[in-house]
Amino acid sequence: MPKILDGKKLAKEIELTLQQAIESDMKVAKRPPGLAVLRVGNDPASEVYVNYKEKACDRIGVRSFAKHLKEDISLEELTEIIKSLNEEKNVDGILLQLPLPAHLDEAVLLRSIDPDKDADGLHPLNLGRLIKGEKGPRSCTPAGVMSLLERNQIKIEGKRAVVVGRSILVGKPMALMLEAANATVTVAHSRTKDLPSLTREADLLVVAAGKPYLIGENHVSENCVVIDVGIHRLPNDQENMKGLKKTKLCGDVKIFEIEDKVDAYSPVPGGVGPMTVTMLLANTVDRWQKHCGLPLTISHLLP
Repeated sequence: MPKILDGKKLAKEIELTLQQAIESDMKVAKRPPGLAVLRVGNDPASEVYVNYKEKACDRIGVRSFAKHLKEDISLEELTEIIKSLNEEKNVDGILLQLPLPAHLDEAVLLRSIDPDKDADGLHPLNLGRLIKGEKGPRSCTPAGVMSLLERNQIKIEGKRAVVVGRSILVGKPMALMLEAANATVTVAHSRTKDLPSLTREADLLVVAAGKPYLIGENHVSENCVVIDVGIHRLPNDQENMKGLKKTKLCGDVKIFEIEDKVDAYSPVPGGVGPMTVTMLLANTVDRWQKHCGLPLTISHLLP
C-alpha cells in the first residue's frame, strides 16, 4: 500500500509548535505576530483561501490585519495601502492574495512589499535569496511540499525530480528548493513534448500545472513519490468517476489510477493545501521573532 502524505495532520502539528512559540515569547515581545492579507475583488476561490487563513491565525494567536478591497481599486491606491502596512509596527507579514484583477500590475505590487515582511516569499529579493541559498521568507506552497517530504522521511538527495509547472508561485521556487536539497531537477510545462516519457523518469514527481487530471497511470513509474499541488472543482458530470469520494474537488493527478503503483502520494484535498497556509503562518512567526529581537526558534520549520 502506498504511503499517504497527510498534510492536514502535519499542519496541525506545526501549528501547535507555532502556538507554543508565540505563547512563550509574548512576555518579551509585548505583542502578537501580525499578518495582513490583502484581497482585491470578489474571486470566490480567494474568498475561501482568505477565510481559511484568518481562521488559522485565530487558532495559533496571530493577529489578522486582513483587508477586502474593491475590485476597481487603482494601482496607486493599493500601493499606498501596502506602503502603510510596511510602516505598521504591529504587522510582521504581508500577503497579496493572487490572482488580481487584470488592471493591476502584480509585479509592481509584489515589489512594493517590504522584503522583510514578505509572507509569501515572492518579492524579487527573496526569490534571489532562494537562488543563492540565503535565509529569507520562502514561497509557502513549495515550502509546504518540502516540509511534507522531510517529515515523512522521503529522501530527496540524489533523486531524479520532475516538476510539472513553471509558475513563479510554485513551479520555479519548487525546483530551486529541490535542487538545494541535492535532487537532480527537470522542469516541465504545457509545451513539453512527450510529457509522459519525461515524468516516468522521475523518482519524485511534483505536479503544479493547474490542469485537472493532467497526470495519470502512463505518466508515473513504479515506486515513484507523487506530490499533487493542484486543486479544482469538478463539473457535475465527473463527480461519480471511479475512485472519487463524495467531493467535487480533484487535483492535477488521477490518484485513482496511480495509487496502487506509487510509493507515496499527497491527497487532494488534505495534502499540500493545509501545508501552504501553515507555512504562511511559519513565515509570519519567524519574521515576528526577528522584528522583536527574539531567538529564531522556529526557523528550522522553513526550508
